[in-house]
Amino acid sequence: MYSDEEVTEKLSIFQQFMETLPQKALNLGVRVVLALVFFFVGAQVIKLIRKILKKSLQRANADVGVVQFLDSFVKFALYIVLIFMIGSSFGLDATSVVAVLGSAGVAIGLALQGSLSNLAGGVLILLLKPFKVGDYIIEDTNKNEGTVTEIQIFYTKLTTPDERTVVLPNGTLANSSLTNVTDIGIRRLDMTVGISYKADLLLAKETAKNLLKADPASLKNKEMDVFVSELGDSAVLLNLRCYVKTEDYWPARGRILEAVKLTYDEKGIEIPYPQMDVHVKE
Repeated sequence: MYSDEEVTEKLSIFQQFMETLPQKALNLGVRVVLALVFFFVGAQVIKLIRKILKKSLQRANADVGVVQFLDSFVKFALYIVLIFMIGSSFGLDATSVVAVLGSAGVAIGLALQGSLSNLAGGVLILLLKPFKVGDYIIEDTNKNEGTVTEIQIFYTKLTTPDERTVVLPNGTLANSSLTNVTDIGIRRLDMTVGISYKADLLLAKETAKNLLKADPASLKNKEMDVFVSELGDSAVLLNLRCYVKTEDYWPARGRILEAVKLTYDEKGIEIPYPQMDVHVKE
């Protein structure tokens, strides 16, 4: 049991706490509001710094990937600084936090191993330049492919031909093989068309060759050929080959295949489809 003096002392402490509670709550509320205002102002300052950095890099004709990477890195670093500054207003000692982080460096390094690998991968991509923004690449491990739209601090974004966004870790791209389709600026266009065994093979080859020559996208100074690639089960397979500029690849492919189908129909060159002949013995 508490003595009368102890009860009186505790009641006095509680009374003092209740008397100062409104003032403490008001002070805390003011600090929260100021912190929110400071965060908003800081966010606007960060946007301004990023804008100035982008314009400076663009005036210096820096690569688009470099601009995106540095912008992402500066954004990440400045927001960390802003959060530490706001935290210090609530009694967070930045020096103590840094000391704790330093002592726990091994554990944090293991926890962030993937992120650090991606960061290092991004730096390697920018230094070695296996691809740049605007290139069409194929990641050989998982066969992800598309046009590079962004190279950020940890990830690279691709846009596929059917307008999907693929996000790949920089570490994966830096440590695996990939195919840069657009690096040279031209692509070989290979198409396969099947014709009936009864069709005039020479006429079919000549017709396809003329269509390749007539298409405006085919490069006339590069190899252009039509040849038998396989004798299939139900068709003779012709390979149509020419070279086009990278940006003309998909439009030219569709246009030439359509022209082959329409022209073969006009000339009576049959394009067969898989079928099975069944003979019934009587």
